[in-house]
Amino acid sequence: MIYLLPIITALLGTFIHYLAVQLLFKKILPARQQALAKQLGAFAGQQLSFSTIKSKLTDPEKIKNIIPLVEAHLDTFLREKLPKAMPVLSMFIGDSIVNQIKSHLVAELDTLFPVMISQYLDNVEKDLNIEKIVADKIAGISADELQKISQQFLHKEISQFKLLGAFTGFVSGIAAIVILIFC
Repeated sequence: MIYLLPIITALLGTFIHYLAVQLLFKKILPARQQALAKQLGAFAGQQLSFSTIKSKLTDPEKIKNIIPLVEAHLDTFLREKLPKAMPVLSMFIGDSIVNQIKSHLVAELDTLFPVMISQYLDNVEKDLNIEKIVADKIAGISADELQKISQQFLHKEISQFKLLGAFTGFVSGIAAIVILIFC
């Protein structure tokens, strides 16, 4: 009977760690969700500075990537839509004039886009509070969904924690046997 002690304590250790995990996910985490949401929101707000986002969105290389789309749109506008809207102009606008107008507009837009996007982002920055958005999203997650996400994310660690309970229980059982035999 005494040799069953390590197995019983190993099972007891696993069960205690299982209860600790359940307590964490069913009681503690939902009770602290609002505070966690605020802290994660503050962290995200610090890490995602709007100036970093703005510099990436106004990067000249990124803007150059949209110029071909603008150029294609201008070509369609100058060759199809403008002559339909103003038929008299179609008599004066040929391929060479369309190409000249398009090249001048594209060159102008190439310098205008960074300024325009930067100004737009300045206006967006006033209304965009990353900290609040993240905090609100996390606070809005249901307790069950938060538990499910956390357990999926921490599945390996939870399993290791339960195994730690089994191991410490087993070692405690062996230690108890040693104490009983030698005392």
